[in-house]
Amino acid sequence: MTQKFLWGVATSSYQIEGAVDEDGRTPSIWDTFCATPGAVSGGDTGAVACDHYHRMPQDVALMKELGVDVYRFSLAWPRIQPDGRGPGNPAGIAFYDRLVDELLEAGILPWITLYHWDLPQALEDAGGWPARDTAHRFADYAAIAYDALGDRVSQWTTMNEPWCSAMLGYVHGQHAPGRKDVRAGMAAVHHLLLGHGLATQVIRDRADAAGRADGLEVGITLNLSHKIPASDAPADLAAARWDDGMSNRLYLDPLLRGAYPEDIAGKLAELGCPLPVRDGDLEVIGQPVDVLGVNYYTSRVVRAAPAGDNGWPASTSVARDVERTAMDWEVTPEALTDLLLRLDSDYPGTTWYITENGAAYPDVADENGYVDDADRERYLRAHIDAALAARAQGVDLRGYFAWSLMDNFEWAYGYDRRFGIVRVDYETQERVPKRSARYYAERIAAEKGARC
Repeated sequence: MTQKFLWGVATSSYQIEGAVDEDGRTPSIWDTFCATPGAVSGGDTGAVACDHYHRMPQDVALMKELGVDVYRFSLAWPRIQPDGRGPGNPAGIAFYDRLVDELLEAGILPWITLYHWDLPQALEDAGGWPARDTAHRFADYAAIAYDALGDRVSQWTTMNEPWCSAMLGYVHGQHAPGRKDVRAGMAAVHHLLLGHGLATQVIRDRADAAGRADGLEVGITLNLSHKIPASDAPADLAAARWDDGMSNRLYLDPLLRGAYPEDIAGKLAELGCPLPVRDGDLEVIGQPVDVLGVNYYTSRVVRAAPAGDNGWPASTSVARDVERTAMDWEVTPEALTDLLLRLDSDYPGTTWYITENGAAYPDVADENGYVDDADRERYLRAHIDAALAARAQGVDLRGYFAWSLMDNFEWAYGYDRRFGIVRVDYETQERVPKRSARYYAERIAAEKGARC
């Protein structure tokens, strides 16, 4: 029998919840970053965002109208465990209790992501992800979350896009906490992955002890992108290989092969930014995962560029004559098929989900708040087709989640970029499904009908 294919939508806590100082929640690194002048477009913050904390039942009703099977959402660590250590916060946990119950009542599977970038500020003050202790604090938090919700939730993602946390947060300074320290960033890469492994062990141990191991799925989500050399010239091939290594293999290999890629780890050590691996770490990181999530938005044609003064390999992107989104990302759905086929070939036996896919466009609402976003509809159609094409060719792909359920706080872009299939009027908090939402609901119904 063909494995059931799940259709879903996704969000993250800081981008939609608001209520940043209610019911015991303490500041996260994103609260602090947003308060830094010039860090976020327009001086925007997630203090209110989509006010999901107070409007959650309405948002679950929207999902039910769409006909989705599953909702992927993240927990706010500073809401669950306010200072990143110590006992759980009952008032914060109660919100997620209500959310899980509301989803189950609506017939929607809850899929939890433990970490979508909102590290408690207290832990950043203690060193953040470059500090090894943060990985152990993450495992403690995972235990609190599983003890509270594991009786009703079987799908658990540990980390969302550790590349973004490490590279944008600690190397480039474009995301919270806004640091620019390459050595710290490489330490963060390892400790994020170590935190994943430790949390996975904790969840499985607790599920076993509670007799809930059957049906439990624990995994991680990575932002992956197809890297295409600009030519067959050795320099371009090497540049694409390095780009792929830093973006993809640096995470995939330890998770699915139990070792960092030698070309990348060796070069990092040579550059004075070694991965701080200790005995036993790779066994923890490389334990089997039940699922691996793929967040896909675009691909890149890579051309070699002269190395910088620090000796780091460099490259440039070659622009193609294709549509671009409001993020200036090229629309390349065919590369999603190529990526999934490559993943299936290089990492056989893995179960994959598209855990995020979507696009920002310059939406224009009519007098009723409706957005006729034909561009986003085309994007979704093409990428769903591309994902299903890979599945038809044998890739064990078991689900597709649209990003995002609704417009939200888009990190350093503030409210200047809209990814939602549901429009949010940030002044009134009114939600209006866009044309793309109607398409997605119809596509889900059609696909389910075809598989009956």
